[in-house]
Amino acid sequence: MGQRILITGTSRFLGGMLAKRLESDPDVETIIGVDTDPPLFEFERVEIVRADIRNPLFVKVLQATGVDTVVHANVVTDELEIGRGLMKEVNVIGSMQVLAACQKADTLRRVVVRSSTEVYGSEPDTAAFFTEEMGPETSAKSGYHRDVLEVEQYARDFGRRRPDVSLCVLRYANILGNTVNNPMSLYLGQPVVPTLLGFDPRIQFIHEDDAVEVLVHAAKSDAQGIFNVAADDAVYLSQAIRLAGRIQVPLLPPSPALAAQILRVLPFVQVPLNLVRYLAFGRVSDNTRLKTVFEYEPRYTVLDAIHDFALKKRAERIKPEPAEQQWEDDLRRFIDRKLAEAADAGPGMSHSTHGDRPGGHPDG
Repeated sequence: MGQRILITGTSRFLGGMLAKRLESDPDVETIIGVDTDPPLFEFERVEIVRADIRNPLFVKVLQATGVDTVVHANVVTDELEIGRGLMKEVNVIGSMQVLAACQKADTLRRVVVRSSTEVYGSEPDTAAFFTEEMGPETSAKSGYHRDVLEVEQYARDFGRRRPDVSLCVLRYANILGNTVNNPMSLYLGQPVVPTLLGFDPRIQFIHEDDAVEVLVHAAKSDAQGIFNVAADDAVYLSQAIRLAGRIQVPLLPPSPALAAQILRVLPFVQVPLNLVRYLAFGRVSDNTRLKTVFEYEPRYTVLDAIHDFALKKRAERIKPEPAEQQWEDDLRRFIDRKLAEAADAGPGMSHSTHGDRPGGHPDG
């Protein structure tokens, strides 16, 4: 019997891409996708279940499907997307219900939980590299920071109650590439990128392809524990903005707290509040355990991720022809074709194109 995997968050990038990748794996017998929203892709083998992970009835889904692996990827990283209240419900209450259901599932053998390097926080005296042994920063400075702290606490509680289940927690750095849309890609995608006056922190990414492959490996392997998922290198924020082809403008005051207050009343500046301290102090994590224990070597560097993101943005700037110009060109080609047909048919047919005058339906 092949592996039976349930994935939460198939309407999101990581969950949807994971399900798509697993479809072609002959060792995976069943793939269940759980989400309240429509899936990100069209699937051939994935069975989509429209269910709310916040509902205690989610345990019935696990019992009915008899899965042996759960990948919890349904995490909201941007409070501007759905609002802080709903974001907390999905992240915290949803994770609590998922792990509570996993605790009662007798067939379960493996659980993978998506987390974030946000657990380390961003402070003035931040470490040069965060390792998994350093543990999370306990004094949360943003809503998303609090969420990932609580999610990991639920994961640790689950691990103590079900030692027979292998538990893997993945702390992702900011994901960047030519497909994914998240707070960092929205921030770097602005024509003019606002920064905090006097700050130029070291930041880190993981390429979207590596981010997906790590999740695939986590679902299929037996690796247990906590792993930082990040590329080997780091860049300064000013470098990232320049390499992304954007213009840096220090618009925000040199105080993360004051900058956060200002951002609440500046709708034309798109900077999620959970990014403010990161844009001031940065954060870089060590990926040694990812390469040695988890046995995954990132294929892309931070510069690769920025390069692919910049290519995406340049492609978006290439404007298609205006609709009016398109239908006029189509109409002109239609008339030329009809005139050529009439000429080939001889003088007796020359009047047959009389009705094909400009002004007809552009679909012609």
